[in-house]
Amino acid sequence: MALTFIPNHVPVPPRSENAFPGLFPSQMETRRLETRRRTVPRVKLLKAEHSISSNNAAIKLKEAQQEANTTITTTTQSFSTGWDRSQQEGRQLADCWSEIHGRDNWSGLLDPMDPILRSELIRYGEMAQACYDAFDFDPFSKYCRSCKYSRDQFFDRLDMEYLGDIDHGSYNVSRYLFATSNINLPNFFKKSIWPNVWSKNGNWIGFVAVSNDKASKHLGRRDITIAWRGTVTNLEWITDLMDVLKPVSSYRIPSGDPSVSVESGFVNLYTDKDHESSCKYCRFSAREQILFEVGRLMDMYKDEELISITITGHSLGSALAILSAYDIAETGLHIRQNGQPVPICVFSFSGPRVGNVRFKERVEALGIKVLRVVNKHDIVPKTPGFIVNEHVPRELSKMTDGFLWSYFHVGEELVLDHKNSPFLKDTNDPVCAHNLEALLHLLDGYHGKGGSFRLTSGRDIALVNKASDFLKDYYEIPPCWRQDENKGMVRGKDGRWMQPERPRFDDQPEDIHHHLTQLSLPPAGH
Repeated sequence: MALTFIPNHVPVPPRSENAFPGLFPSQMETRRLETRRRTVPRVKLLKAEHSISSNNAAIKLKEAQQEANTTITTTTQSFSTGWDRSQQEGRQLADCWSEIHGRDNWSGLLDPMDPILRSELIRYGEMAQACYDAFDFDPFSKYCRSCKYSRDQFFDRLDMEYLGDIDHGSYNVSRYLFATSNINLPNFFKKSIWPNVWSKNGNWIGFVAVSNDKASKHLGRRDITIAWRGTVTNLEWITDLMDVLKPVSSYRIPSGDPSVSVESGFVNLYTDKDHESSCKYCRFSAREQILFEVGRLMDMYKDEELISITITGHSLGSALAILSAYDIAETGLHIRQNGQPVPICVFSFSGPRVGNVRFKERVEALGIKVLRVVNKHDIVPKTPGFIVNEHVPRELSKMTDGFLWSYFHVGEELVLDHKNSPFLKDTNDPVCAHNLEALLHLLDGYHGKGGSFRLTSGRDIALVNKASDFLKDYYEIPPCWRQDENKGMVRGKDGRWMQPERPRFDDQPEDIHHHLTQLSLPPAGH
C-alpha cells in the first residue's frame, strides 16, 4: 500500500499505487513549491524533505515504486528542459538538430516520442508562454498592452534559466514586435483606462531572439527564433476574428500561386499599420518588423556555417507563426548568398487552420516544416473549416477550392489528450483544453500512442494552474495563481505608493525604410 503526500507536507489517506504513475520518488514523498523571485520555476527536480525521510516511509515508497512499475530517473541536481536531456540516450542535440527541426517531417520521432524532440518542443513552447507571462494585461496600468520587461532582462525576469546565463549559453532578444489595434479584436488588444498611456494603438505581440555563441554550439547551429503572442483569457477571439479566405497577393505578400488564400483576419492583423499615427510602434506592420529583423540577422550571421529559423506561437500566435514562416520563405529572406536555403520550422501549439489547400501545398513546396501540437479536446484547432477541411476526400476538396470556408491544416500533427493525465481534472471546459501550460504538461508525460502517462523532466505541475483551474484539487494548487505583486505598485523613498516608470522600448531602426524598399515593400506612409 502506497504512502502518499501532497504539497506543504500534508499527508492524505493511502491511495492505489497505480493512481499517479508519473510521480518522481521525491514527488511521491513531498512536493514543495519554491517561489524564486517572481515565479515558480518551470523546471525543477524536487528533492525529498528530511522531515519525512524516515526509514519506514522510504521503504513504503520504494515498494510503491516497484509495484507500480514506474520508470524513474533520479539525479542529484536539477536540469533544464531542452538542454541537458539531449545527452540521456547518448545523443547530442547538436548532432541531430536538423532531424528534430523537421528535416524528415519527424518520421519515427512522434510514436514513440523522441526525448530530444519532446524537450525541444517544451522549450519552444515555453518561449510562446513567455509572451503571455510578460504581457501587461492590466487595464489599470498605464503600460497596458506592453511588455513588462526590457529586452536585456526578458528571460531573467521570467526565471527562464535555461534561456539565461547557464552553462549552455543563452538566447538574446534582438527585437520586440508590435501590432496595431485598428481591427476589431477586443479580446486580443487590451486597453488601459487611463488617458496617459505609453501608446494609443500599439500592442506588444512577441519577440525575435537569437542564440548566442555558447548556446549555438550546444544547439548545433545559430538559431533565430520568433515567438508570437496569442490570446488565452477566453475564446471569443474565434468569432471576433474569423472571416473569409482572401488571396495573400491582395495584401502585397508575394505568392508563387495566385490562388493561395488565407483567413483575412489573420493577415489583417499581420499587415495592418497606422502610418498617420504619431506612435512610432504603429508606423510599421508586424510583417514589416519581422522581415526587417530576419533580414538583418541573416546578414549579421551570413558567414555562419549553420543557421536555422524557428517560429513558435500558441492559439492566434500559432496562426501568425505559420503565416510569417510562409512570408519569410516566399520573400526569399532565408536564401543565403550561396543559394542554399536556411531551414524554417514552425512549432505550433493549439493553432487554428490558416489557409486553403493551395496555401497548404505552397507551404510544403517552399520546404517549411510545421509540427502542430494539439489537445484533442480543444476546439480551436478544429476552426475555421468545420465542414470542408483536410479530412474530406481529395476529389471533394478539388471541387471546393474556391469555397470561402475551405480550410486545410499544414504540416504534421501531434495529438495529445488531457484525459490521460492523472493530474488534471476530467473537465470539458474549453478554456482549460486550450491552455498552453497544460499542453506542455501533456507533452512532458507523453511517450507514444497507447503508452502510460509518465512525467519525464520534473517540470512543475503547479504551472498548469498558473492561469487556469485545471489541476485536481488534491494537489492544493490555487487556480490562476500567477499575479504581479501589489498590482505592480511600488513604495517610493517618500513612503508613497506609485506605478514605477518602465524603460522606453527601442525606436524602430533608422534604416528600416531602406531595407523595406529593397524588399519591394512600400515604406511607412504609403
